[in-house]
Amino acid sequence: MNPKKIIETAMLKRYWIKLIFRVVIFVGFLVIYLKDRALLGYLLNYEFHLGIIDYGITPIHALWLIFMVMMVSHLIPNKRKTMALEKSLEQSYISVEGYSREELFRFVQDQNVKAWKVMLLWLSFNAVFGILYLAEVIADVDLLMLTVFYFLSDYICILFFCPFQKFIMKNRCCVNCRIYDWGHFMMFTPMLFIKNFFSWSLFFTSLVVLIHWEILYAKYPERFWSQSNKVLQCATCKDKTCQVKRRIQGEVG
Repeated sequence: MNPKKIIETAMLKRYWIKLIFRVVIFVGFLVIYLKDRALLGYLLNYEFHLGIIDYGITPIHALWLIFMVMMVSHLIPNKRKTMALEKSLEQSYISVEGYSREELFRFVQDQNVKAWKVMLLWLSFNAVFGILYLAEVIADVDLLMLTVFYFLSDYICILFFCPFQKFIMKNRCCVNCRIYDWGHFMMFTPMLFIKNFFSWSLFFTSLVVLIHWEILYAKYPERFWSQSNKVLQCATCKDKTCQVKRRIQGEVG
């Protein structure tokens, strides 16, 4: 049987554009990193507001603005959010009649345990880079490039393959993902080790996004389960951003 044609939904098209944008950002910073690593490190640690006065808008300022706008947009309600984010909102919730609260409780317990596994794995993995940084084996610019790589990898996980989904969370798609809005916290984990405005403003803003998501999950778990929220069911999905990933994994049809 021939595989069905991929449906290019509006959200999937936006994801492709965002992926290309992130590739451009990553390649651009990689070129700067390889050509003048010392300058990139200097700009990264230069007093943030003085940097604009002395050098004008640098790639570091532009990157900071992109990152901050990206995170703040997750905290402000808007009509352009993905279903994966919208599921946390009251106006997007469509209750499944007669769903079991007991089964919902078991689902929440299972997902919380898996989420903690992901968190411990992620922190342990990044602790290695933290130790290398403190031991002066790697420098600030290396952690910056790691963050930019995570920035790109976020959409690779969404569109192509996510190890956390596959091996730990076992969720059907990003729309159903328990830890979908952990992405920024994971992205900016390396920034915790660099003590300046650029890095800590990004890390602690990402922490706010994470806490906001966790509060909503704790207060309204029924919004995050497909058996209690019709919006999360495949039949009602309008984004269909999982198509390429499912095809790669052989889940055609």
